[in-house]
Order: sequence, then C-alpha cells, then structure tokens
Amino acid sequence: MNSLIPLIGMTLGQLQQVAAECGMPRFAAKQMCRWLYEKRATDISQMTDLSKPAREKLAKRYTIGLEAPLSQAVSTDGTIKYLFRGCGGRAVEAVYIPDGERATLCVSSQAGCRMGCTFCMTGQYGYQGDLTAHQIMNQVLAIPQSLSLTNIVLWAWANRLTTSMP
Repeated sequence: MNSLIPLIGMTLGQLQQVAAECGMPRFAAKQMCRWLYEKRATDISQMTDLSKPAREKLAKRYTIGLEAPLSQAVSTDGTIKYLFRGCGGRAVEAVYIPDGERATLCVSSQAGCRMGCTFCMTGQYGYQGDLTAHQIMNQVLAIPQSLSLTNIVLWAWANRLTTSMP
C-alpha cells in the first residue's frame, strides 16, 4: 500500500505541481497554500474552495500531514518541550518559550546534533540526519500555541560549511 504524501512543508511551486497533477488550475495551488498555512486545515475535505472532485482526487495521493506531538513536558516557568517523530529512528524536540508578550518556538531541523549540549536531549543522540520540510513545518503548525508565536528559532548545525577569515 502506498503512503500518502504530506502537503505541509510544500512550497507554492510544489503545490502548483500537485495542482497540475490532479488536473486543477494553477491558482488552486494558492488556495491550497492558504488552507495549509493560514487557515490551518487538518483534512483535505476542509478545502471547500476546491471542487469536490478535485479534493477527492487530491486525497487519493496526498494528506495534510499534520502530526501531533508524541509527548510534551511542561516546566514551572511555562516552557513546553514537545517531542516529535524525527528521522533515523530518533525523535526531535521543539521548545515553546513564553516570555511576556513574546512567544518563541525553537524548532529542530535535524535529528540529533554534533554539538552535544547537555541541556538538549536532541544533542545527546549524535547526528542522525536532516529533517524534511514537512517534519520542520509540522513542529510549528502542530502545537496549540502556533497562532500566537512571535518568534521562531531554527537551529541547524552547519557541519558542511566552512568559514575562513582574511
């Protein structure tokens, strides 16, 4: 059985390809984009400005792809660590940090990390691989506080980059 392809994490260009594949007009990609990232649809059937046959065709191959956190841990200061499915058999953390009028989410872009920071479980695993756009975007969209975020911090260990000083 083929698994459905998640729409979350797709760019407008990729959604245009999906629309073409499903026989929809090019502008349908912008409609899908609005449903995914603005209206936060949880099911393709909610995309009511797409025709019913288009939604049915879309649902045969694709899914919204929103995945709830595996667990969460709340700290006394209000910080919440969310655990999500990652890659390489490892879970990843996204950390919600409320601070007055600010609401920050620190998002993982890799499973594991080469840094080995003692305060971060993700760093304790060692590097397991890069997350997909779907897995990264899901961390942002799947938490209850996603609509109130004011900041997103994306941590990536740039192991393939080198810097030389003049």
